[in-house]
Amino acid sequence: MRILLVGAGGVGTAITRIAARRPFFDHMVVADYDLPRAKAAVAALGDAAARFTPARIDAADARAVTGLLAEHRCDVLLNATDPRFVLPLFDAALAAGADYLDMAMSMSRPHPERPYEEVGVKLGDEQFARAGAWTERGGLALVGMGVEPGLADVFARYAADELFDEIEEIGIRDGGNLTVEGYEFAPSFSIWTTIEECLNPPLIYEKDRGWYTTEPFSEPEVFDFPDGIGPVECVNVEHEEVVLVPRWIPARRVTFKYGLGEEFIGALKTLHAIGVDRTDPVEVRTGDGTVEVSPRDVVAAVLPDPAGLGERMHGKTCAGTWVKGVKDGRPREVYLYHVVDNQWTMREYGSQAVVWQTAVNPVIALELLAEGVWKGTGVLGPEAFEPRPFLDLLVAYGSPWGMREQ
Repeated sequence: MRILLVGAGGVGTAITRIAARRPFFDHMVVADYDLPRAKAAVAALGDAAARFTPARIDAADARAVTGLLAEHRCDVLLNATDPRFVLPLFDAALAAGADYLDMAMSMSRPHPERPYEEVGVKLGDEQFARAGAWTERGGLALVGMGVEPGLADVFARYAADELFDEIEEIGIRDGGNLTVEGYEFAPSFSIWTTIEECLNPPLIYEKDRGWYTTEPFSEPEVFDFPDGIGPVECVNVEHEEVVLVPRWIPARRVTFKYGLGEEFIGALKTLHAIGVDRTDPVEVRTGDGTVEVSPRDVVAAVLPDPAGLGERMHGKTCAGTWVKGVKDGRPREVYLYHVVDNQWTMREYGSQAVVWQTAVNPVIALELLAEGVWKGTGVLGPEAFEPRPFLDLLVAYGSPWGMREQ
């Protein structure tokens, strides 16, 4: 297998460090708009760098991406960029005859009149609209294959296959106790993506109602996370699992709630109130004249790079799937989870916990595809595949998962 990795930020760099220890692929091209960043990611691999080549690419230029895939004879494109670049990369892979894998899906657009009651364009709608072309070509686009979405969806499929006869609700619950020394506000993941998912109208799925939306940060609940993390207040946030899970798993209700904390929510609300969460460019006067800049890009530029926070971070992060239903005629609730300790990821990989936890899952998926364990055509989510091989391989990568009866 020959892989084109687009994006050499925190997650992309962690992908190279994880993949470098595995023999399943022949070569990986590490491409980024910032060529020095791609070169740094490869150089950090030391003796393992022989299987990696840095390259420069504009992820928005589908034709250039198609050319890079052809130049390096890549079988698959792994997208480690932010959601703005999903569609050009998705289309480039299709045009080049390569398979495709991402960790975040094409962007949503809220309903123009009733954004907090009705659904507009959902996450991934534009990718699923192209499913016929992928199926006709015999190619695979595996979408939403990070940690959330990704591993959380694998947990949902595992619960449906092995733990329940009927499912009432599947709820993704994400929380942690991570702290960052020296900063009053330092997101552990891309602020661009964080703003997008946290300030958009959250999706909820109900079997009798379909998909609908609600206010951001609605329906707060306290969820008790394992491995010493403890109780964390979680709120509704827009996320791909609510789109993906109902396509393959019969559940009466699907939700996603994130443990953000009052201070973090307050900061996001402030960004929204003053309009710097916007993505459309505004004119800014400089010493060299007037330039157009996206306010959200300015926010991202002034905040610390999440990839560089590892040495200042302490604690654990937990991604998991809570499932409620019936097994053998009796009520059952379980929480399937994956906890990662920042101290461990920094010591073992030099990557902070949140980006490492995201990165390990697409690498596992690529290994299963390379070995023919996972097979498929069209646009598919993680729920479309057998979950047990994935979970077994996660353990083999040195990062076990757990299950707690509720």
